[in-house]
Amino acid sequence: MVAAVRDPAAFRHKWPEVEAFAADFNRGVTLEDWRSRLAGVEAVINCAGVLHGGRGQDIEAIHAEAPMALFDACLAVGVRRVVQISAISADTEAGTIYSLTKKRADDHLRTLPLNWVVLRPSLVYGEGSHGGTSALRGLAGLPGISPLVGDGSAAFRPIHIDDLVETVARVVETDRFARQTLEPVGPEVVTLRSLISKYRGWLGLAPAPAIAIPMPVMRVAARIADLAGGGPLGTASLRQLEFGNVGNEPAATFADKIGFTPRRMDEMLARRPAQTQDLWHARLYFLRPLLRTVLILLWLGSALAGVLAPVTSYAVVDAALSSLGLSSRPLALIFSGVDLLIAMALLVRWRPRWMSAIQLAVVAGYTILLTVLAPELWLEPFGALLKNLPILALIAVWVVLEEER
Repeated sequence: MVAAVRDPAAFRHKWPEVEAFAADFNRGVTLEDWRSRLAGVEAVINCAGVLHGGRGQDIEAIHAEAPMALFDACLAVGVRRVVQISAISADTEAGTIYSLTKKRADDHLRTLPLNWVVLRPSLVYGEGSHGGTSALRGLAGLPGISPLVGDGSAAFRPIHIDDLVETVARVVETDRFARQTLEPVGPEVVTLRSLISKYRGWLGLAPAPAIAIPMPVMRVAARIADLAGGGPLGTASLRQLEFGNVGNEPAATFADKIGFTPRRMDEMLARRPAQTQDLWHARLYFLRPLLRTVLILLWLGSALAGVLAPVTSYAVVDAALSSLGLSSRPLALIFSGVDLLIAMALLVRWRPRWMSAIQLAVVAGYTILLTVLAPELWLEPFGALLKNLPILALIAVWVVLEEER
């Protein structure tokens, strides 16, 4: 087995026995990018995907151009078996760039003289979570309420990751499924309302009143989410939700074709009860964007204060600097510029690890400098310096939440 991953070093820490090489679907868009990597490979399984583009993610490349180049390379070097893990909503009628780009790759693969299989699963859930399932857990973990998109009637046929893996194993080990498109789905149709309720019970939380959020309000919220990076709460995800994730065939059709019946969601959730980390993840899901927003406002406010505040508002520091022959106003403007740059970097989510180190260094630097110049600020009634301590903790928590993989 050979894995094509973004970070082979991190991958090897988790699975040291598996060979891995670096692959970037943003750039591997030609046949030659893949030809040499397929030496000795008998079958290819493609499961690359993103919810939306942006932040260095080219959805056209990741969903269509790179997979099509990979499939062409398989044909060129003689890899006959290819499994494409697409999505049940990869349909022209869905109309999103997510669905259209997925469909482009599916359609291209179907034209090639290979033993291809296209898998179009419904919502995939499992022990961990990412993207849409993380958002569902986050909604389930909210205290006191269970918000719903619209009336909560959006439907899924959720399939557990173990059953999807079993499906992949079966189709890759035989030619019986060659040149077929299958829809891996669970045995039941589950509405969004029911999904949130199931996750809430799994997390050990008491039932909460369901609050229907009208679709016009959700569309405005999705537009705002787009500006903040999109993700499972963005416009594309909302349109995919409206289109549906049930598929075109009865669940029994897939079970008959694949030779086993996927398990029900209640059964699979009960097999692995939620742990403390699952509850933390659900409860922190919506706190993460809140923390980032608060930090942006903090640095932006600090920048504006440095420019607009009169010298009299920091007279103690000004007096200390004057005794050293320095002028406080130019320094205030310089520090304001630094604060503004930090706010902008956080807004565009530029290198979170670097930004955490920069923020910690700047806050610590401000604290040490002000302690030297005016130690009495530690006793200031409004906590001018004391407030820096929780800010340092806030930054440390934020960077942990930003690291998704």
